[in-house]
Amino acid sequence: MPETTAGRRLPDLFGRVVTLLLAVLDYLGLRKQRPAGTPSADATEQRGDYGKAVARLHDDEREVGPLDETENRRLRRIKLFGATGSVLILIGALGTGAVPVLQNPVAGMRVLSLPSRMFGTALALSIGGSIILVVAWLLIGRFAVGRFSVEVLHGRSPERRMSRRQADRTLMLWITPIILAPPLLSKDVYSYLAQSAIAYRGMDPYSVSPVRGLGVDHILTRSVPNLWRDTPAPYGPLFLWMGEGITKVTGANITAAIFLHRCLALVGIALIVWALPRLARRCGVSSVAALWLGAMNPLVILHLAGGIHNEALMLGMMLVGLELSFRAIYGPDLLRKPGTLVPTRAGWILIAGGAVLAASAMIKVTSMLALGFVGIALAMRWGATLPALRHAPMREWWARSKASVHALALSGGFYVVILAVVMIGISLATGLGFGWTGTLSTGAIVRSWMSIPTLLGVTTGRIGVGLGLGEHTQAILDVIRPLGQVIAGLFIIRWMLATLGGRLHPLGALGVSMATVVLLFPFVQAWYLLWAVIPLAAWATGAWFRISTIAASAIIAIVVMPTSSNTSGIVLAQGVLAGVIMVAALTALFFEERSSRLWRRRRTGADEAGTSDDETDAEPAERTPTP
Repeated sequence: MPETTAGRRLPDLFGRVVTLLLAVLDYLGLRKQRPAGTPSADATEQRGDYGKAVARLHDDEREVGPLDETENRRLRRIKLFGATGSVLILIGALGTGAVPVLQNPVAGMRVLSLPSRMFGTALALSIGGSIILVVAWLLIGRFAVGRFSVEVLHGRSPERRMSRRQADRTLMLWITPIILAPPLLSKDVYSYLAQSAIAYRGMDPYSVSPVRGLGVDHILTRSVPNLWRDTPAPYGPLFLWMGEGITKVTGANITAAIFLHRCLALVGIALIVWALPRLARRCGVSSVAALWLGAMNPLVILHLAGGIHNEALMLGMMLVGLELSFRAIYGPDLLRKPGTLVPTRAGWILIAGGAVLAASAMIKVTSMLALGFVGIALAMRWGATLPALRHAPMREWWARSKASVHALALSGGFYVVILAVVMIGISLATGLGFGWTGTLSTGAIVRSWMSIPTLLGVTTGRIGVGLGLGEHTQAILDVIRPLGQVIAGLFIIRWMLATLGGRLHPLGALGVSMATVVLLFPFVQAWYLLWAVIPLAAWATGAWFRISTIAASAIIAIVVMPTSSNTSGIVLAQGVLAGVIMVAALTALFFEERSSRLWRRRRTGADEAGTSDDETDAEPAERTPTP
């Protein structure tokens, strides 16, 4: 009797499952003892191949001397070029910014209200200013990471870099006009204000939406985007408690409340500027290069400072917590007094670092991921290793892995206690409770093209509609989004194993994990890219990482324009064309040779007198011609 098709397929399927299971067991080192003649377990005490390819992203960078006189003049010109872009953004934002529906502070003013009455002109100024800021950032990168074709492309360190002081002053110069501008590119700040006002009134912002808590005609509700008017708050209780305090101070004054929320964002950026160079030096990376790619990134200036997003505070606190934790873990001092459980000074720094990390998760829960990698770093200090867990034969596994398991359990328990104390303490102390745990997926109503699962789901749904199969987009998203999160979780476990094996630094593994989360997150916004870019800026130096990050940051900073859904294509095209022409004219004014000569003549007196801030900031250096 001939064998049926089903009968032939069943053994094949079973065989594939068994083969896959054996491969997984072998990969994890859990198969039975190797046959005789193979290297012993001691001979195979290796780190394995977890993170082998990712580890190539990092290489130590050497510190180099300051810029010479010619380079300082070029740097000063680029700084002013970027500042011009920021001023143009400020002027354009008066017409294209996310101004409140009510209490617009410039409405009716003869001069300041002009951009709002000439939207096309304001759009051109905003687009042109953004392009100028991005171009200035790219140009100044020559003095941070080197020339593209010489140093960046080949992973080399430049001969000279700008000083840390020059980098800080440049960032301050570029960000100052943005501080005075209305909210840029996003209206999220109005959701912050409405949810904080709900909490100030004694209601639960995690169950009461702005429409229900404040009313549809309230001055704050009117400025909240329609998408978020009837949704609860997805943010942590610490952030809403800060917003509640701002509401208490400002009352119904929207302008003052926006300014104080921007101050919170600036505090976060200041924390990033403080922690990022220290983390970079810890990883053997140039602090100036890390600042340029991380803190000076145009996405930080336009979205964190301009858009007033709470990611600034979350990332700043996360980096500070990482620096404090690593200072204790990798330091030479004992963490507790011998024979007792009393922490030493280093031990208290470790506890403080964990507490700051946990508190950052109460701003936005994403930063909780950092606790896992800090926990692995602490376990490694206490003796945990991946080889003992992976390569031990089954009959010897526990005997050889007991110390590692004990260290991992002790470290995990330590951070679980810190996280629980901070979470419970903040939730109860703020009076907001634990409702935030049920609103973490509120943002899933957004269908962002930057999210790979959402893009695939929406595209598949549209294809189905085109084929006449019906509208099943939401059903597809309900399947593919959780699948993406599971895949992201598996990759994160892999990066944790690579950290435990000593192949990846915990900071680099955290950055790669954040990138994995961003790629597979159900909803992604432009500034979410900074979740990965800022930590990786202090660790990754590989050519393809820096090139891809620079390109993505520059493109996204320009592509995300200050337009609404009702902006016509003709107006947008006119704004882009006018903005590009403006950029070309200003570029020629700043960098064309004849203009450069005029510029030099005007600056001759100051240069001869030696009064340039940049030249006094830089240390004396041997004058060599710039290639």
